Amino acid sequence: MLTHLTTCTQAARRFLRSSSMTRAAALVLTLLTGFTGLVYQVTWQKYLATLLGSHSEATAAVLGIFLGGLSVGYSLFGVVTSRLVARAEASGSAPRLLLAYGIIEAVIGCYALLFPWLFRAAQSASFVLPHTNAGVGFFIDVCLAALLIGPPAVMMGATIPLLTQALSRSLEDATRFHAFVYGLNTVGAFAGALAASFVVIPKLGLDGALVAMGTINLFAGFIYGLLGMRDDAQQTAAPALPDAEPDAEVDIGGSWMYLAVALLVGFAMMTLETTLIRIGALAFGSSHFTFSMVVAAFVLCIAVGGLSVSSLTRIPKMYLAVNLWALVALLVGLYFLLPQANYWVFVLRTAFMNLDVAFYLYYGAGFALLLAVIGLPVLLSGVTLPLIFHHLREEYGELGSLAGRLYSWNTVGSLLGALIGGYALFFWFDLHHIYRFAVAAIMLAAVLITVRLFNWRASAVAGVLPLFIGLALLPPWYSMMMQIGLFRMEDPPPDLYTGYKTFVERQITPSEDTLVSYEDDPTATVSVRILKSPTGGESISIVVNGKVDGNTAGDFVTMGFLSVLPALMADSIERAFIIGLGTGVSVGELAALDDSKEVIVSEISPGVIRADEFFAPYNLHALSRPGVSVVRSDAYRSLTRSTEKFNVIVAEPSNPWVTGVEMLYSREFLQLAHDRLAEGGVYAQWIHTYETSEETVALVLRTYGSVFKHISVWEAGPMDLIILGFKDKGPAIDYHRMIERSKRPDFKAALERMGITSTAALLAKEFLPVGTWHAADFEGPIHTLYRPILSDIAGRAFFRRAQARVPYTGFGKAAEVGAHNSLLRQYIDFRGKRFTDEDRLAAIAQACTQSRGYCIPLLAKWISESPNSEAIALARASALNWFRAVKPEERHPKRLIDAMSVLYSREAAAATPQTPETASRLTQAYADFYYHAAPFSEDALLAVWSQCREITKPIEVCRAEWANRPNAAFDDLAGTAEAQKRFLTECMAETFAGPKCKDGSREAKKLLTGYSSKFN
Repeated sequence: MLTHLTTCTQAARRFLRSSSMTRAAALVLTLLTGFTGLVYQVTWQKYLATLLGSHSEATAAVLGIFLGGLSVGYSLFGVVTSRLVARAEASGSAPRLLLAYGIIEAVIGCYALLFPWLFRAAQSASFVLPHTNAGVGFFIDVCLAALLIGPPAVMMGATIPLLTQALSRSLEDATRFHAFVYGLNTVGAFAGALAASFVVIPKLGLDGALVAMGTINLFAGFIYGLLGMRDDAQQTAAPALPDAEPDAEVDIGGSWMYLAVALLVGFAMMTLETTLIRIGALAFGSSHFTFSMVVAAFVLCIAVGGLSVSSLTRIPKMYLAVNLWALVALLVGLYFLLPQANYWVFVLRTAFMNLDVAFYLYYGAGFALLLAVIGLPVLLSGVTLPLIFHHLREEYGELGSLAGRLYSWNTVGSLLGALIGGYALFFWFDLHHIYRFAVAAIMLAAVLITVRLFNWRASAVAGVLPLFIGLALLPPWYSMMMQIGLFRMEDPPPDLYTGYKTFVERQITPSEDTLVSYEDDPTATVSVRILKSPTGGESISIVVNGKVDGNTAGDFVTMGFLSVLPALMADSIERAFIIGLGTGVSVGELAALDDSKEVIVSEISPGVIRADEFFAPYNLHALSRPGVSVVRSDAYRSLTRSTEKFNVIVAEPSNPWVTGVEMLYSREFLQLAHDRLAEGGVYAQWIHTYETSEETVALVLRTYGSVFKHISVWEAGPMDLIILGFKDKGPAIDYHRMIERSKRPDFKAALERMGITSTAALLAKEFLPVGTWHAADFEGPIHTLYRPILSDIAGRAFFRRAQARVPYTGFGKAAEVGAHNSLLRQYIDFRGKRFTDEDRLAAIAQACTQSRGYCIPLLAKWISESPNSEAIALARASALNWFRAVKPEERHPKRLIDAMSVLYSREAAAATPQTPETASRLTQAYADFYYHAAPFSEDALLAVWSQCREITKPIEVCRAEWANRPNAAFDDLAGTAEAQKRFLTECMAETFAGPKCKDGSREAKKLLTGYSSKFN
């Protein structure tokens, strides 16, 4: 084995001996290491979100550490390169720069393989180190993050200095080859940006992604090592200029303008990238797909810009200045186009059907649209650094040190762009202001380079001041259009295809909706809209990144019930923790309860907190109530650092496709929440069943079930669910205490505000009783921080505009446990004859307000038990209204409801012949409407199929039966003809089970054991 490996190594070395092959191999490897670099950045960001949180400060800190490390690396390895070259020249040998670089790549690969263990050690250290206050704690964790990703980021800064010096054949060749290294490394980064979010992390998880990328770096290090250890030492380094001291660092004193331009361009482009990511979130939706697409577009265009320089045979002095002034002109023109992004992206979206196969086509088309809009200006920014390098290398011969210093300054600019342009400025300015700051930085860079190259005088420089003034006087972007969130609309509105201006004039400007607040804070774009209803009423919506996060009319019941329901069931409600402020309704309802002593609200967005003034009349003045406090922080970090116990924890963020929200659905976060619950405590989570899939809901429930041993699911509003996780089982089944509390004045007033006026109506909202989910024992993956699959699955379901059902649990042990633990069923049994028709009507009316229509089985059961009740007509009217609103395609709803009554009586089902079509319809209803408070009878469903008839006897068979009847020879011939006619008529009218009945019966039996491909 060792001999074989040695032979392969020697063959590889022989293949790589030629200078051309060496350069080609190095460039291919540069592309691969660029790929791994971006995957590392995305992966580390997700790791460190669990240490620092996912709020804007944490994101800025991680990006700052990464860019700061790169900057240090560029500068450090520029010096190292100069020293290696000087030492080699002193000894009369070729510098083994590729060997050094191979060692660095191998170290990066080893570090990646060890990172999961290093990260867990840092987490443990974070818990051990004292966090005297939030600021000190965050500083400590930032230092730990710097220790984690700082070293590899510094090492990544070796690529350009070492390879430029090692493989440039001459000073004349340096510009071209440097552009190749820069361009191909960036092309790899482009591929990594897309692959990380769309493929690598969803398929491999965080640990698996690091193993894969670390292996690539080890391979690259091995090949670079072979290149660096060639026997004939053919490596060449570009010579220093004759008058340069070989062991001296490059003196940049005379060319500070070039480096200042590099810094300004770095600042401007990072600021623009942040701005465009925010605009992309408003146009495409705030998912990780949008983030990756914008980053990839930037990286690709920068790469193309760098590679374009390598194709130039001659570079006139004016190119750099012309390039920067052209960039300014394009960015100013783009300023007027970007506010239209919402419109044009939605026009594009209407061209694609809501199907899985269209997902990549849509994002591919979106990427192409993005390139068409920002491609040329970003490409010109990518041209800038190679052009600056070209001008500087004519003055300085130490290419490695020169490249290191240049890229160090540029990366410092990017660091400042991330921290200042991408974070700090948002405390005072909106997107359009920050965009103009970036353009001003490019304009200043253009002025500096023009002065440097053409020796402009002060008077000439003063002549460009009107340009800066004109930039400052540009009109602001149209806020209403920026935040309108067209990406969530199902159908194209009228006038969509008439052009942006006409669409705005006809659809947006005349709208009666009023935008009363708009701001771009460091975390999100937050706005408040007053909506007018057709009846003249008003409601207020909080809109975050173009998505309505709560409305005082449509979401009031859900948001109020989200906090009141766990309060009804928890042992105590003295201390509560609420994740997300939203409209403040959940906070206000919980804080208004008599026994509530303290409510802590964790809200990540300062804009949402400031918007509360508009919602105070609707949320009982939540933030002004005693005991209510707001912590502006990421919920994961807030709970991690808290040592207190809470009786109730409520999580409002309900869309797991939104970047950052998926952390709240992870096993690690749920375990954290579980550990922070006091004995008898309850955790409540709001989740939608619209714009999502059954796969998403099942994944969420499996993850909850892996942490909470007792969970139940309740319906809050149309298409809204509340998942309850219990510290102990007792509160989940103690409906007596729940009923007693619901009659207290404070709870009664809260429930009445939500339209719940009776015990039956309250209990009818329970959908999956405690124990049902665990009894069903659904197998499948769970969502963890280190295998984050939820955002990918949820994002694809959002694209399809899917509507989810909670997985069917009307079988086996799950059906048994569900029926036993159903609070409404227990209440009905407890009440017995005291459960009146009025109670039934209240329960049915409440259930008919939900999208799943569990009023239908309640009514069908009532019809089965008391078909002559006069109150049934009122209940049927509610049920028919539900069908008209939710299932208008059902042509005969009354007939279906009446037919479903046989699913509660085996005798009734056995006495009614069924066609295969009717039996199938009833079986589908069994699956669609199974409700643990009014469970269907398995025996009744089997009896339905036992009465399935589909085939009549052919006349030939009947004639044969007539001929073979007993005593045929002794019949009275006179009456035989009439008797035969009667016999054949009756015989041919008989039906019996055929293939459809038999297949349907088999599928029904499968449904009763867990899964049917036909009826689930």
